[in-house]
Amino acid sequence: MDSRTNLLGLDPDGLVRWCEARGEKAFRARQLLRWIHQRGEAEFGAMTDLAKSLRARLEADAEVSPPSILRDHLSADGTRKWLFDVGQGNAVEAVFIPETARGTLCISTQAGCAVNCLFCSTGHQGFSRNLTAAEVVGQLWLANRLLAGSPTARIAGPAPSGVDDDDDAGASIVGRPVSNVVFMGMGEPLQNYAATLSALRLMLDDHAYGLSRRRVTVSTSGVVPMMDRLRDDCPVALAVSLHAPNDALRDRLVPLNRKYPLGELLAACHRYLERAPRDFITFEYVMLDGINDSDAHAIELIERVRGLPCKFNLIPFNPFPASGLVKSPPARVKQFAQRLIDAGIVTTVRKTRGDDIDAACGQLAGEVLDRTRVAERNARRVIEVAEVRS
Repeated sequence: MDSRTNLLGLDPDGLVRWCEARGEKAFRARQLLRWIHQRGEAEFGAMTDLAKSLRARLEADAEVSPPSILRDHLSADGTRKWLFDVGQGNAVEAVFIPETARGTLCISTQAGCAVNCLFCSTGHQGFSRNLTAAEVVGQLWLANRLLAGSPTARIAGPAPSGVDDDDDAGASIVGRPVSNVVFMGMGEPLQNYAATLSALRLMLDDHAYGLSRRRVTVSTSGVVPMMDRLRDDCPVALAVSLHAPNDALRDRLVPLNRKYPLGELLAACHRYLERAPRDFITFEYVMLDGINDSDAHAIELIERVRGLPCKFNLIPFNPFPASGLVKSPPARVKQFAQRLIDAGIVTTVRKTRGDDIDAACGQLAGEVLDRTRVAERNARRVIEVAEVRS
């Protein structure tokens, strides 16, 4: 068995410890960070400012090994989606969304998802395992390499959820097209906390990717204890998948709400804001026809978040087979949004990007060797959708 360490998965402190355990100075770790993450170099022999003895040690003890690419899809609107092989029959997806002044990469943290939200195709397929830190960071590492010099790396378009149009432009580093990262792909990031935290620390480190905390967004369905840990360990921009104004409805749409109900979730949002790089929480709200999109729901939502600085991203539902759900009509979405805006809440409607390659919100499914009785859950899902509509 290959016992070499995949350096992609070591955060800055971890790489220092790895070097020191081999008698190397801490500055060697900083050199390695720059070669691997800033320059995208995988061959130790090309790292010319390292001593030959260290390069030989690296060849023997280490590797830079991202996931392999199974498929590479390019949408008509410039969105690009990759399917990455993460072994044992599992694959995950990442999506690059090009815009005029930024390039946003949506990455995955799990093969599948255990949260099983009613409207999400990723949860529909079940859960296999957490990704390693190397597999999470490897998506960013590969995207920068694959997109370098691409004519579609920047095109006109709106910012996706969690990335604001008033962000300072021009923050990306030459040669690295990804300027913003959102943890909104497959999986619940805060249920894979260790790997998520290591990835965040690499993304923020000036010797690695050098992204600002405002340009990295973690999206969660509401894992309250880990929201508090993230606040203390590495506060970045936070997006919360809300989708309902009350516990009865959210219990059905987002089963995690049964463990962490709205009162606890919103209290955690207040606490997070004490250290957040932004002065608001982004709430994601998928619009489901006849389920959570009425004027009464909007009014209840306004009361629910009163006193909490926030922004809403309304997301048109992207249907998938066996969902049993229907997207809200555009007129209904517009009226719902206007209710929130009239109440003084900043509200945007997500423009669907990459839906022709199944890269839009809620469509990421990858290929996952399910170990969570998906057939049983799907039969139950039909009943749950019927109950929600009743």
